Amino acid sequence: MSRIAGIMVMALVMVALLCGVATAQKSAFIDSDKIQQNYQSWVKAQEQFNTELQAWEEEAGQMEQELREMLDEYERQKLILSADKKAEREAAISAKDQALASFTRDISAPGGRAERRQMELVKPLYEKITAAIEKVAIDEGYNFVFNSNGLAYAKKNLEITDKVLEVLDNEE
Repeated sequence: MSRIAGIMVMALVMVALLCGVATAQKSAFIDSDKIQQNYQSWVKAQEQFNTELQAWEEEAGQMEQELREMLDEYERQKLILSADKKAEREAAISAKDQALASFTRDISAPGGRAERRQMELVKPLYEKITAAIEKVAIDEGYNFVFNSNGLAYAKKNLEITDKVLEVLDNEE
């Protein structure tokens, strides 16, 4: 009888192990860099952004050149200029310098025109990429899809955030 009980226990353990294998989480990985390099809409958006960025850089370079020319001219003439003319030129140079600094800050500061423009160009593409990842994940039965930055997709019913918050709330 104990031999039969042993076989039954062994059979139950095997069934439990097989059930555990059957519920294993299916995961996948995407190469974000490869998508960005090979997704033509992304490549075009990046080229457009680079073109606009180059135009801004050329405009800043032009402003910088004008400022240098103003400074050079002032240095050449400052000995013969009256005090009023010196003050006038210094004010013009200062205004040009401030305009250049403001332009540069407006373009390249965090949240500046360059960053906003890049987001305008790539946000719809990120949404398309995310939708494509989700479609492949659902079609292929993946529970998780990772990319080089972390998690790109997770099956919705596997999220436990609310349960964790509940436990945290109950501990307070």
